[in-house]
Amino acid sequence: MSETLPPCPQCSSPYTYELDALLVCPECGHEWNAETESAEPTEQVIKDAVGNVLQDGDTVSITKTLKVKGAQGALKAGTKVRNIRLVAGNGDHDIAAKVDGFGQMELKSSIVKKI
Repeated sequence: MSETLPPCPQCSSPYTYELDALLVCPECGHEWNAETESAEPTEQVIKDAVGNVLQDGDTVSITKTLKVKGAQGALKAGTKVRNIRLVAGNGDHDIAAKVDGFGQMELKSSIVKKI
C-alpha cells in the first residue's frame, strides 16, 4: 500500500486509519471525512453589526442598550469598549472585553459597531 493517510486534524497523530468512508485517529478518537474536512482549520471572519471585519485590539461601541444580569444598571448604547479579543466556541458570544464599570464580559458581534 503506497498511499499515505493524512495526520489527525485534532491531535496531529500520524497513526490514522480508514474505517469505511471515514478516517479515524486511534489516539484521540476523532473521526472525519477526508474529502470534506481538511487538516488545516479555516479561520473564521467575525463582522460587526454593519459588516466591518473585527480584529483583536479594535475599539467598538455598543449599538443598543443591554440589560446586564446581576448589575444594577444597563449597558447603554454608545458605550465604548476598547481592546477587544475575538474568541471562538462560546456560542454566539464571540468578543471578550473589559467594559468600564462592568468588568470582563463576553459580547455578541451583532450588537457592536467598529469605531
